[in-house]
Amino acid sequence: MTDKPVHGRCDPLFAKVRDAFEANFTERDDVGAAVAVWVEGDLVVDLWGGHADAAARRPWRRDTLASVFSGSKGLTSTCIHLLADRGELDLYAPVAAYWPEFAQAGKQDITVAMVLAHRSGVIGPRAPLHWSDTTDWDAVCARLAAAEPWWSPGSAQGYHMVSFGFILGELVRRVTGRTLGQYLRTEIAEPLGIDVHIGLLAAEHHRCADMIGKPHIRDVLAAGDAPAMPVSLAEHPKAGLSVAMGHIPDDELGSHALTRWRLGEFPATNAHVSAIGMATFYNALAQGKLLSPEHLDLVRICQGGNDTDLVLGSRVADHGWGLGYMLNQRRVAGPNPRSFGHGGSGGSFAFADLEHRIGYAYVMNRFDATKCNADPRSLALSDEVYAALRVAQD
Repeated sequence: MTDKPVHGRCDPLFAKVRDAFEANFTERDDVGAAVAVWVEGDLVVDLWGGHADAAARRPWRRDTLASVFSGSKGLTSTCIHLLADRGELDLYAPVAAYWPEFAQAGKQDITVAMVLAHRSGVIGPRAPLHWSDTTDWDAVCARLAAAEPWWSPGSAQGYHMVSFGFILGELVRRVTGRTLGQYLRTEIAEPLGIDVHIGLLAAEHHRCADMIGKPHIRDVLAAGDAPAMPVSLAEHPKAGLSVAMGHIPDDELGSHALTRWRLGEFPATNAHVSAIGMATFYNALAQGKLLSPEHLDLVRICQGGNDTDLVLGSRVADHGWGLGYMLNQRRVAGPNPRSFGHGGSGGSFAFADLEHRIGYAYVMNRFDATKCNADPRSLALSDEVYAALRVAQD
């Protein structure tokens, strides 16, 4: 039994999920965390525990907001797909059809789908930006519009760590007149009562969990596998991350920088969500409340995402890419190869399983920079979810 109280409720069938959640504190070094699971439209797991800060002064609550970093991409992708499903945007049209300036430097044929699949080659400008410069949305978009692709568009995969959010966010703005965060709030979060945010209002910052053990951005750039780079990337092998320099303000920059980051909209990296909010979001997808069945099948088609990633190397080998989502083709997060979602740097993960009608989310504040959608803390929980379903079927 953990000495960090675990709160919430758990259906008796899923009691072992609670056991695994408690073991995350005693055996896997969780500080504060939450997990929520919907199955067949029922909330069967809704647990939280530990502390929202390193000093253990603030208990984790049901509505504590966690930074999910690249888990933001699942929210952002769904906004794009909602527009496409409504006929307001064509996934296979050039980005430049909606954003004419994007056609510069050989990018005239890059489609929306190529960006969603991390295959456009527009992983960032050649020259890095200081983190404070990235808070100027128009300036960043102008830099990306002028940027030359790092490889021939469509020919290879390379993770669009931060450019993903700016390109797709600008598309939303061009099509709707709203920022992506506004569109997420007005079309998804508020109508369905879902606690997910991109661009967090200052009045909500008190709910945020501290980031514990987050590596310095310079260490992130220096760490990890060394992928085989095409010659054009040799001058700066981590060039795809250049826009992101300082995107997640490091601790020594102080609370002012962190406040600016939370207030800003970085649709690929700075969503703040509660576990119940993120699970409810993916449950809405699993229940067909957001996208049509035909479109849900479309988003799960593999986009060549098992190729070696030119930016991250083998760190994404555990999944393939659909249109904006991580696919579960290698059955890492449960047995269904057709489930889809997105992990975030440090260990958070969330997904929808349409066949089992599951909406799942795990969030935490203690970072393990070596894992993404294969973090043992999340896998221990999702494994027990599916084990319980097997028992129910027997």
